[in-house]
Amino acid sequence: MGNNKTIMKKVIKILLIIIVSVYLAICVLLYFFQEKLIFHPEKVDKSFKFEYNQPYEEMNIKTQDNILLNGLLFKADSSKGLIFYLHGNGGTLTTWGKVAKTYTDLNYDVFILDYRGYGKSEGNISSQEQIFQDIQTVYDNLKTRYEESKIIVLGYSIGTGLAAKVASANHPKMLILQAPYISLTDMMRHSFPIFPTFLLKYKFETDKYINDCKMPIVIFHGNKDKIIYYESSLKLKELMKPSDKLIILEGQGHNGMTDNPEYKAELRKLLME
Repeated sequence: MGNNKTIMKKVIKILLIIIVSVYLAICVLLYFFQEKLIFHPEKVDKSFKFEYNQPYEEMNIKTQDNILLNGLLFKADSSKGLIFYLHGNGGTLTTWGKVAKTYTDLNYDVFILDYRGYGKSEGNISSQEQIFQDIQTVYDNLKTRYEESKIIVLGYSIGTGLAAKVASANHPKMLILQAPYISLTDMMRHSFPIFPTFLLKYKFETDKYINDCKMPIVIFHGNKDKIIYYESSLKLKELMKPSDKLIILEGQGHNGMTDNPEYKAELRKLLME
């Protein structure tokens, strides 16, 4: 009987060692490969010709470290200003350009950027500071074409943290967030609570950035979002100015918000004011 207990203790000890070893191995992988988990870039050949049934200009903007970032500037017939659109973590300008018409129909030009490693944009994302600097560089370039008081920053999904960050450091006309998160730290706690958040190199702290945003903020979030839980926006609303708006879209999931009739109606009110 004593031998059986000894054997069981050894088996349990070995199992614990294996479990801890596997857990630590996963933590190491999460740390060193988190770019692949957060961002899903797709490459597009430099010679690729975008095909959209509306006027656009292809732009290449050089970063501080001489990387070229690719973007498309869609032109409205009679422009009232610019929407700087920061897209989600997947896809490229080959598909994201489809959202532009919603905004050009409301007489706003739209600039959509492909992040490093996406589409025709060169390089790879390697740090939070790097991507923040890239966005600021692009914003500075856009300010040479448009008065800042006529620029609206709009972020979708992963792009909401980037949009809030660049808006907080500048003075655009408005900040619009589609399906935002509180921070990637909060998202990690919500979706993967067994892993320590100090592993994250990318915090994207939307909750902190909006505290420094003096411009009007409008949040749209679907209450059926399975990717970024919509209570995130309820919590962000508590941090926003009384005049800022939170618009919950009934029955809307994470994808396809731009085509939502209620979104379009509310957007028209905002942009026609």
